[in-house]
Amino acid sequence: MSYTGPEFDPPQQRRFRRAPLAVGLAALVPGALLGWVLYEGVGKPGGSGAGQAGAAAPKSAAAAPSDDAKVPSASPSAARPLQGKVVVIDPGHNPGNFQHTSEINQKVNIGTNWKECDTTGTSTNAGYSEARFTLDVAHRLRTLLERQGATVKLTHDGDRPAWGPCVTKRAEIGNAAHADAAISIHADGAPEGDRGFHVILPASVHSGAADTRPILASSRTLGERVESDFAKVTGSAPSNYVGNGTGLDVRKDLGGLNLSTVPKVFIECGNMRDSKDAALLTSGAWRQKAAQGISEGIVSFLRG
Repeated sequence: MSYTGPEFDPPQQRRFRRAPLAVGLAALVPGALLGWVLYEGVGKPGGSGAGQAGAAAPKSAAAAPSDDAKVPSASPSAARPLQGKVVVIDPGHNPGNFQHTSEINQKVNIGTNWKECDTTGTSTNAGYSEARFTLDVAHRLRTLLERQGATVKLTHDGDRPAWGPCVTKRAEIGNAAHADAAISIHADGAPEGDRGFHVILPASVHSGAADTRPILASSRTLGERVESDFAKVTGSAPSNYVGNGTGLDVRKDLGGLNLSTVPKVFIECGNMRDSKDAALLTSGAWRQKAAQGISEGIVSFLRG
């Protein structure tokens, strides 16, 4: 815009010609003061607000560690603590044994003596068989251990073979797998009133093909861990008829233990012939607890 013309006399013209300069200076002074303040208080190196305002904020935010960075995520080994470990689960008996009595009655050498290849097992008074119970718990236990990263092998899966296998073969499967831990799952057939669970440990045997001496200490540790966690998870009491209240028993007449070269125990989860124990053993919810208790004992053992 021009300030010359008939509307303004010369003094006015001179005044308005100076006005743009004055206005410009007036506008620059506050801006300069603001810049100085920002420089001294915010932008000046070492200033109290350095890196907190203006263009520096995005850089500061990018440099700051996130919450995720402060909390390390779980490593694969922590998430699957049993990675690389082998566990053999031996479901006691076989649902098909009832139809193959001649085969399972054949005698096999268990080191200390000759014994039947296998037996039918027991059942509740209502007819729920031990073989069905042990296979169900074995399946639940396998799922839990595989979630922890373990390689799990069963001595049989209720379908193949149709009976057995013999107790000698059951031990052989664990040995061939070089199992880090092996467990045989059972339920007892004692008189009414006998209640509770117990874990069976191998005795010191050195006879024939049997030599348990190398696995005695490790098997005891495995058994103690299983006994403790089984009691804690299921709420069941140790046997009132075996083990003097310890929940542990030592035997030398079981081929599955005598012939094992890897840490191995048996667990009698309860007495199928006692009505109170039978109510637990026939409960799917309780069998899940039983599997969880055994699993926690095995995990504790394998993690040392």
